Amino acid sequence: MQRRLQVLFILTAALFVVFTVVPSSAEPAVMLRFAGQFPVDHTSTQLMKQIADEVKEKTGGRVEISLFPDNELGDYTLVYEDLVRGSIDMAAISVPSQFDPRLELNYINCFIRDFDEARKVFAADGWLFRKMDEFNSRLGVKLLGFQVEGFIGIGSTKSVKEPLNPEVKKGILLRVPNLDVFRTAAEAMGYRTITIPWDEVAGSLQNGFADGVNGMTPTAAYAILKGVLKYWYDLRFSIENLNYIMSMKTWEKLSEDDRKIISDACARVTAMSIDLAEKDQEKHLKLLKESGVEVHTYSPVELEPIFTKVASTWDSLSERFSAELIVEFKREYGRE
Repeated sequence: MQRRLQVLFILTAALFVVFTVVPSSAEPAVMLRFAGQFPVDHTSTQLMKQIADEVKEKTGGRVEISLFPDNELGDYTLVYEDLVRGSIDMAAISVPSQFDPRLELNYINCFIRDFDEARKVFAADGWLFRKMDEFNSRLGVKLLGFQVEGFIGIGSTKSVKEPLNPEVKKGILLRVPNLDVFRTAAEAMGYRTITIPWDEVAGSLQNGFADGVNGMTPTAAYAILKGVLKYWYDLRFSIENLNYIMSMKTWEKLSEDDRKIISDACARVTAMSIDLAEKDQEKHLKLLKESGVEVHTYSPVELEPIFTKVASTWDSLSERFSAELIVEFKREYGRE
């Protein structure tokens, strides 16, 4: 009996060692931090979750991605710096251009005319993806895909004079993002411009410091400026988009299989985001109208004078982007 008890004790101890030393197969082997800039209930955050869920499923739980939305890890400029350092693994953010002005490439105005073109432009095998991946990689960041928010228009508290005629002064002072591509395009369309931080736009329109805003989709305008705007001009001269990006230090630690799973998930969500953006565009134009905003929509033919005029300014971006890059860009997206 004593011998049997000794054997049982040894077996019990051995089992204890096995179950405490050998990790459970359910525990993730790789844990990644994924930073976002929008609130939890925003479409962008939901698409981040879609990526995390797909990666977890395809890796059998071996790779787990934790979400940090709503600038929990800092604003997009700080997050990008942390990606370069490797202290954050992934992000779905606007890409700052202070390290390389060519990272504004995807914001050049008037080269995408509709959502069908957007599907081609933002595809993982497209020219834009390759160039943006090249510029990010030089800084230590890997491009994984894009998240398309929708086409940008102009919202205002005063009516715009002949919005389709770029040769006419528009009679309003327009807030533009702090990017040369937006200022150059807006001035070509006949607007006087001023740069105002994003979080001060509503107050600036209410106190008359500016008369209009450039840099918003109708979805963002409805969420942020409902009750402030009186007019919306759906000019579609630029398409708002975020980048799905990863620290190169994290990328290099991943296996080839895990890289492919993550890249494929981001590519699928890129396509999904364009479908959602197309539906959101029409939905929020309708909601703006129902909220009392005077909404103006236009056909591609009506928008052509604006697109032609702004395209004529692309060469002026050569100093910022390089002449060689602008030549390539025009070869890809220019119209004869």
